[in-house]
Amino acid sequence: MHPPEGDPECPDWLDDESKAAWAYMVPMLRAMGVLTRIDGNALTRYCRTWARWKKMEQFIDKHGETYPLKDEKGRIKCLQQFPQVSIAHRAALLLGKLEQEFGLTPSARSRINLAASQVNAPQTGKSRFFGANASA
Repeated sequence: MHPPEGDPECPDWLDDESKAAWAYMVPMLRAMGVLTRIDGNALTRYCRTWARWKKMEQFIDKHGETYPLKDEKGRIKCLQQFPQVSIAHRAALLLGKLEQEFGLTPSARSRINLAASQVNAPQTGKSRFFGANASA
């Protein structure tokens, strides 16, 4: 069974950064031939996670990864990691998984399976160079 063709609709409740990610991703995924209407939930998670990851990374760029914890006399006891660091890390891991699902990494694209008819079709004449639809 084939999923319904066409682009999924961008949810109107997405924030602006997530909508920008959606607008960026849809044309590329469509051109790759990996996007259908049923992929809307996965794409929504990708765009929301990407926006969250970007926001956390911008915070880290501005404030660094740690802040000092001081004792009652104002002396630095140790450095504490900002929560944004672990949030960015978790978001990056999730993005990696979602990127694999959409074929957005070189290794994911190398595992794309062609339909059996394309793999087993004899390559003769022009079809060796121009695909199975070329007339010999």
